[in-house]
Amino acid sequence: MNLRIPATLLAAAALVTTATVIAPADAAQPVPTQPLPAQPVLTKAPRPVPAKYPQVAAKPYLGWSSWSLQSTNYPGVNPDGPGSFISEKNILAQANAMATKLKPFGYEYINVDAGWQDGGDEFGRPVASAKRFPRGMKAVGDDIHKLGLKFGIYTVVGLGLDVYREGNTPIHNAPGCFTRDIVYPDLRKTNGWDAAYKINYESPCAQKYADSITKLFASWGVDFIKMDGVGPGSWKGAPDDPNHNNTEDVEAWWRSVQNAGRPMQYTLSWSLSHRYADVWKQNSNGWRIDTDVECYCDTIVRWDGSVKQRWWDLPQWIDDAGPGHWNNLDAINVGVGEMDGLNEAERQSYMSFWAINAAPLFVGDDMTKLDAYGLKLLTNREVIAINQSGNPARPLNQDQLQQTWYAKNADGSVTVGLFNLAETPATVTGDFAQLGINGKATVRDIWADKNTRNVAGSVSAALPAHGSKLYKITPNNRSSVSTPADLTATDVSRTTTSLTWRPSTGASSYKVYANGKQVATTSSTSVVVSGLLPQTQYTFTVKGVDRGRTSDAGAPITMLTAKNGGPVRYEAEAANSTLTGNASANGCTLCSGGKKVGNIGYDASVTLNGITVPTTGTYLVKIAYTDGDTSRQSMLTVNDGDSYWVNYHGLGDNDWGTPQVVYLPVKLTAGSNSLKVSNPSGYIADIDWITV
Repeated sequence: MNLRIPATLLAAAALVTTATVIAPADAAQPVPTQPLPAQPVLTKAPRPVPAKYPQVAAKPYLGWSSWSLQSTNYPGVNPDGPGSFISEKNILAQANAMATKLKPFGYEYINVDAGWQDGGDEFGRPVASAKRFPRGMKAVGDDIHKLGLKFGIYTVVGLGLDVYREGNTPIHNAPGCFTRDIVYPDLRKTNGWDAAYKINYESPCAQKYADSITKLFASWGVDFIKMDGVGPGSWKGAPDDPNHNNTEDVEAWWRSVQNAGRPMQYTLSWSLSHRYADVWKQNSNGWRIDTDVECYCDTIVRWDGSVKQRWWDLPQWIDDAGPGHWNNLDAINVGVGEMDGLNEAERQSYMSFWAINAAPLFVGDDMTKLDAYGLKLLTNREVIAINQSGNPARPLNQDQLQQTWYAKNADGSVTVGLFNLAETPATVTGDFAQLGINGKATVRDIWADKNTRNVAGSVSAALPAHGSKLYKITPNNRSSVSTPADLTATDVSRTTTSLTWRPSTGASSYKVYANGKQVATTSSTSVVVSGLLPQTQYTFTVKGVDRGRTSDAGAPITMLTAKNGGPVRYEAEAANSTLTGNASANGCTLCSGGKKVGNIGYDASVTLNGITVPTTGTYLVKIAYTDGDTSRQSMLTVNDGDSYWVNYHGLGDNDWGTPQVVYLPVKLTAGSNSLKVSNPSGYIADIDWITV
């Protein structure tokens, strides 16, 4: 279908905290248009500790981590069984390869992941495996430092079961404190594998234990700490699961790291819950937004099995990244094609996406075997500079598998990534007006090292399956106020439309137009346009303004206001909905009507019927859903014709009972419409209701 959606489809949604019961459940009902109330984060208020070393994580780090090689079944990598790659010999071989091949381009961290530890010392602090690291971790760190590199290490949240020792293990430098004093009496377990006792931070001995480990790491010369299995996240820690809420651990460790006497990055893993983003930002240098990128197969990764999900899981986190704390997409495995399990188009897309999103660039490959193409990808100075600018991109659209991601730069240029996530070749286009680009521009194809001058209107590329292009677009005229980018409608009622857009370079205010008439002036990048007529089509545009200068209008969006009595809510479990396969209505306390439809995906679908509009046109459809995963996707098919992809942001903590809302401009036909929610290749979120 050719309907142009001029804005990102994934407006951040508020969370539902109370059930809205509308009877009867099988009827279409008008719904209030006010925003849904926000779901409170079920944790005590964080106690922020300022970062003592602001230079740590000022930019996304570049380096290498051992886990990708430890986890693969690729022949010869782990000859003595799973995970056997990790050893002093192999770690130092990788460090030497980095110093030779990648250090000149800014790569500096050598991170030793899981498998280095073998129990704990007399104080319950981690001890290195004598078999794998016979000289101990300080010696390994010293050798890494001699190469001008930095040394990273891995740990797990909670108190290890093996160091509890019936509660009799003393805490280092804490007279009178034992392991029995830092856990709960019932020895409740925590972390992503339930492989540790949950620590009770009401005890002052608990902070002493965290301090003892971070100071030990500092004495080894550690520069980087990865803490794994953290919740809420790692698919655990929903509001009714406090045993897997590790926010107090994270706060305590952050405090310890700041006071350990050595600058150290402190990062969190895996699949962290986004609703605790403020805690992670205040108490860490970064967080994994997803599960492992590795496929645990006979290569390191697979495009479908592990890589491409990042395009969907990242959007809700974009605004959380910044100096001192970054969104971690996991390792980049693009350096050894045969071992990676990817073709060249996929490797380029992988590297491009990580780079434009200011994600840490840490290699997972065997750096002693980097092939020529892999080395070219990893050492492109322009691509690395984009990453190090710390300016994350965002999607212009996600309603189709042909996606445009962009970042507006301080110098007036725009970094643009075109990605074809489909299984067949396709053309992907970035429209200048949507991207906030005035007039003609120079388009630099970064990977091809080629400039094209005086380009107007758009940039476009015919891409193979999973292929990409990476551009820097510099407008010829950067002295004027730039065009506002990415105009989006986030809410529509009978008489109002809520709009957001990205800032214009140089603008101090904005003029908003409806059908060519100015209807608002604002200094912010959002507005609620009121006084509109019901069931009326409006075309909205925005211009940036500064000291008498006015930009061109950005790309317009056209939207119909709701009819009298609308918007109307249609329950997924209504009697006139069509369920196929294993799709079923289930109880849901916080859902409208107390129910939702779940088990959707593969051969199971739900079709909401009887969605009636008086006029053909584009409407803002809202979908309420629950998703305890990182994110899930579906097709939304209108009247067995036009189809849109819908991305449901996940909570990441296994909470399938708290609804969220996603917005989507959809073209509907006058009269009765059907909306089918399905995904033939995967499970999706549970659906509560749809409003139009």
